[in-house]
Amino acid sequence: MDERKPIRSHRELEVYQLAFEAAMKIFDVTKTFPIEERFSLTDQIRRSSRSVCANLAEAWRKRRYEKSFVNKLNDAEAEAAETQTWLEFAVKCGYLKRESGAELFKIYDGVLGKLVNMIAKPEPWLMIRKAR
Repeated sequence: MDERKPIRSHRELEVYQLAFEAAMKIFDVTKTFPIEERFSLTDQIRRSSRSVCANLAEAWRKRRYEKSFVNKLNDAEAEAAETQTWLEFAVKCGYLKRESGAELFKIYDGVLGKLVNMIAKPEPWLMIRKAR
């Protein structure tokens, strides 16, 4: 028997917590990026990393409707993949140490895996479950 408490907020989702912590790490490491990157790479990577969390919050509120829920999860997935791309650029440009970039990239691999699983099997997360 499953004794887990029901999740009441998007903040309780493990995928949200992982994405939020990663976004905060990205915020910290991007403080050292060159000033000329402020309106390009720095803003882009911060925006996409935060957008993963924002899309998860929106998805959570749209879970009455499977298609809307999955659509927002797809948006979160796309933003997580975009963040990985910006991480690659940051490492290649020498703004981020390879080890730090690899660590963050791996966290986003985990985020992506969890999102893909939720997209593939959204039923447990929906407010209104389909009749079998």
